[in-house]
Amino acid sequence: MADATRIDRRFAALQEEGRPALVTFVTAGDPDYDTSLSIARALPAAGADIIELGMPFSDPMADGPAIQSSGLRALRGGQTLVKTLDMVRSFRETDNDTPIVLMGYYNPIYSYGSERFLADARGAGVDGLIVVDLPPEEDEELCLPALRSGLNFIRLATPTTDDRRLPKVLANTSGFVYYVSILGITGTAAPDTTRVAEAVKTIKRHTILPVAVGFGVRTREQALAIGKSADGVVVGSALVSAVKDSLDGNGHATAKTVSAVTDLVAEIAGGVRAARTAAAE
Repeated sequence: MADATRIDRRFAALQEEGRPALVTFVTAGDPDYDTSLSIARALPAAGADIIELGMPFSDPMADGPAIQSSGLRALRGGQTLVKTLDMVRSFRETDNDTPIVLMGYYNPIYSYGSERFLADARGAGVDGLIVVDLPPEEDEELCLPALRSGLNFIRLATPTTDDRRLPKVLANTSGFVYYVSILGITGTAAPDTTRVAEAVKTIKRHTILPVAVGFGVRTREQALAIGKSADGVVVGSALVSAVKDSLDGNGHATAKTVSAVTDLVAEIAGGVRAARTAAAE
């Protein structure tokens, strides 16, 4: 892409600041549209540098129980891909700077129509896509059209992505590389920070893109440790669990729902912002 995206600009600005990004994941429409939009709008002030919005899907094979449950809550509340794009459009009415990445699976996009989806996503103010079940061998399907439309296409690398596979994974990746710090599904184990640091070094031998690390990050201390080597720290399951724990007995939002998420984001952001200072000591 000839022009820098919001994601490119955000990572460049953070590099100038000398700190990693805090990337926050929440599921669009969880527990309902209005509360979810309120959460998204509150995330930047709480410390989020980039927002990932999960596109709810009935068969989220890479996600653990927390994110699976959040997707089901959203679907039960009537969330659709159309409403998710509307949410981004509404977010952009008050925030034109914070990058937004849509994360999910290809089935809803395919059903929506890939060409229509890319046009509508770009028009709504989406900056990037993470589609976890489209491998590099299928880049013609969505990745390359997304890049041509001006969207970043962010690929996952895992502990099993070796030096032979990595160039293929990175070939058309843009924005940043998302390193999955654990084997398995989201939110089910804690990352080994020593192995994460080694993996980040390996990936950086193959690309100049920023490397963000996620899957299993739940605390300020983990964010601090990972941020010493990574360009970004991704937090997801902990945030959707905070949503769940704030709901009433009927699964509805309460007065505490938005702050339950933003308070945790602020705490973890403190670790992210201290990471490079700690690494330099």
